[in-house]
Amino acid sequence: MTRVYYDSDADLGVLQNKTLAVIGYGNQGRAQALNMRDSGLNVVVGNRRDDYWNLATRDGFKVLSIAEAAEIADVICMLIPDDVQPPVYDQFIKTYLGRGKTLDFASGYNLYFSHILPPEEADVVMVAPKMIGQSVRDLYVKGSGGPALVGVQRNASGWAHQTALAIAKAIGATRVGAIESSVEEETITDLFAEQTLDGPFLLSMQTAFDVLVDAGYNPEVVLLELYSSGEVIEVLKDIVTAGLYRQLDNHSTTSQYGQLTRAPMIVSQNTKTIYQQILDDIKNGKFSEEWELEREAGYSKLTQLKKAALAHRINAAEDRIKRKMRLSWLSETGEGGSSSE
Repeated sequence: MTRVYYDSDADLGVLQNKTLAVIGYGNQGRAQALNMRDSGLNVVVGNRRDDYWNLATRDGFKVLSIAEAAEIADVICMLIPDDVQPPVYDQFIKTYLGRGKTLDFASGYNLYFSHILPPEEADVVMVAPKMIGQSVRDLYVKGSGGPALVGVQRNASGWAHQTALAIAKAIGATRVGAIESSVEEETITDLFAEQTLDGPFLLSMQTAFDVLVDAGYNPEVVLLELYSSGEVIEVLKDIVTAGLYRQLDNHSTTSQYGQLTRAPMIVSQNTKTIYQQILDDIKNGKFSEEWELEREAGYSKLTQLKKAALAHRINAAEDRIKRKMRLSWLSETGEGGSSSE
């Protein structure tokens, strides 16, 4: 049975008179640090000296080196990217972990694949927002919150579960619901969704663009139809509120028939077989090993892939439609933030 926790299930008093160190002041780091401070908690930021350090300082936080923050903190929140966590942990954090300390992760990745092995005497918890950092902050400010998964990897003190719930409450997650989960479940489902939905969605859009433009249709008109109008955002919102298939009633019957008859031509039994292989590669560690080798190689393949993607003609078409249209979301830079190391 799925257990969902709300504000009444969590006690911020568990974290009173304690120091929480947010490691990394990027996307999730800034949002969670601000929310926890606004919830009345004592928060410091651990970061290297860069633009994120300066931003945290301007936001009024006491900013320390990562090692200094880890040393004085009772709860250490690891909010830097998964791939840089292990070396940062080994160099700056593990020395200061011991009895009475809690290590908190926003992703189960490094715990599940044993890239980080915390000491037995420290509590290890996971509070994983299912929302980008900026939305975690914006929803909190509006009096709501973004949902999160909470789990306990190690309960050395006997209070790890209460600590996890208190963190979830402090960032606003229990306002809407924090679902009990595990490091394994969060890691596997997160990676699987990224690899089977997010990536193929991008490539599907690009392929549809190429087919229509090669057939002689105006690239800007094609982009407007595919996603630049913002209609796809509204469809996704309807999926969230009404349901995956119930939202079809908001489309014309022509659209409904076209979607339901042509989708199986694209997503077939072979797709399910491929999905299963991707799931197996995640669970058995093959993907993690591949990603670790990529990190050690200086992200050479990732750099090449992104370079090729940004060289595609769809990017020039996006630039043109941004200049020509007055839609508010097209005036934004589109440059996403990333967590600080």
